Parts: sequence; structure tokens; C-alpha cells
Amino acid sequence: MNLNLWNNNMMMNDVPTPWGMFFQDSATPNMEGMMELHNNMMFYLVLMLTFVSYMLYTMMYNYSNATMVHKYMNHGQLMEMVWTTLPAVMLLMMAFPSFMLLYLCDEVMSPAMTIKAMGLQWYWKYEYSDFMNDDGEMVEFESYVMPEELLEDGQLRLLDVDASVVVPVDTHIRFMVSSADVIHDFCVPALGVKVDASPGRLNQTSALIQREGVYYGQCSELCGVMHSAMPMKMEAVSLYEFMNWLDEQ
Repeated sequence: MNLNLWNNNMMMNDVPTPWGMFFQDSATPNMEGMMELHNNMMFYLVLMLTFVSYMLYTMMYNYSNATMVHKYMNHGQLMEMVWTTLPAVMLLMMAFPSFMLLYLCDEVMSPAMTIKAMGLQWYWKYEYSDFMNDDGEMVEFESYVMPEELLEDGQLRLLDVDASVVVPVDTHIRFMVSSADVIHDFCVPALGVKVDASPGRLNQTSALIQREGVYYGQCSELCGVMHSAMPMKMEAVSLYEFMNWLDEQ
């Protein structure tokens, strides 16, 4: 189903880009936290790389004029304490923010709705367990990758599917993920969602999507010969459009 998300027909697709070296634009607070943590850790890593590279260059390629190369450098107790303590302090400064973000991402508190995602070889099955009709039937459907020969203009190879997951924005959504055969992985980078789909185990994660758009993901666990043909496509729409979509189901 194609939803008219914008009157000007502009589609905001969050997809991998050729030669892209950065993250996709974040659409959830969890992903914003991951990007901020990455930037902070990169600062410390670049700082340490610069310092170590300078010392190596000074001692190896500029030995004759080096003021750092002397016996107190190689056998100094103070220097040994410094090069032991400094990396430990830097690791602690990186560890505490990462622990906080890890626990925040794992915690799922009173979600507004739940979507169950079941991985199978090689497609996904979704179930909206909070919504039932008068006969007690829940909204559920299977999502297969679009064959290359059936792609329309603007659709993406190995990313577009025949049935998208439609979700409302500004809503705390819980994803319950499992598998019916082998280990798969439910991963949508722009949402900061990545959780294993293990047979016999029910894992969960959550997302609060803050902007409308189309978000793509792929199975990130090697699950067989058609591993590359298990994409996920999520359409984040307003609550009004989501309710209309539910009525049509």
C-alpha cells in the first residue's frame, strides 16, 4: 500500500547511500544517543592516535634530535604510571556514557503499542497484537522482497517489499522479535533498532519515531543463501493516517 505522506510527493527515504561514510539521519532518541556517543568516543580515539603516533615518530624517525629518548623515558616510574593511568581514565570516560545508553536502549517501559516481527527463511511476518476486529482476528501480514523485474520507478533493489510496516510517529512502539527457523536479525539503522531474532526466544526493543518518513533495514545475521533478500520497510505516518490504514486492514 502506498501512503501519500506529503502533499508535494516528496519521499524521505532513509537508506544506505553509495560511498556513505556516516550514519543515516536519526529518527529516534536512541539513535541520536548512539550518534552522540560515537562522536564522543571518536574524539578520544583520535586524541590517543595522535599522541601515540607522535611518540613513535619522535623515537623511530627522529632519534638523533629527539629530546624524549633517554633513560628516564624507557625506565622511568613516573612515565609508566602516566601511560598506564591515562588510557584507563580515557576508557572510563567512554565506558560510563556507553553503559547509560545501553541500559536506556534495553529498557522498554509501558509502550503504547506492540508489533511482533517473526523472521523466516527468507521473509518477515508482522503482527499488530494490540488491534483486533470483531471476530478476534489481529492485523498480520507477510513481507517479501520485491523481485527485481517487478520494481517500479523509484523503488529500491533488495530494499523494497510488497507489504510495508506502517507505524505512527510520536508513539512508543515495542518490537517483539523472534524466529521460526534460524537466527535472523531485525535491524533498522535510522531507528537505532538492531535485535537478534532467535528461534525459541522472544527478544524486545523499542522505538519512538519522531518524524514521518520511510525507513529501510536488512537482516544483519547470516541466515542462509537468501540472507540479502530479507529487507524491512517501515512507513512512519501521522496518527490519523495510521488509524485510516488500520481501518482498511
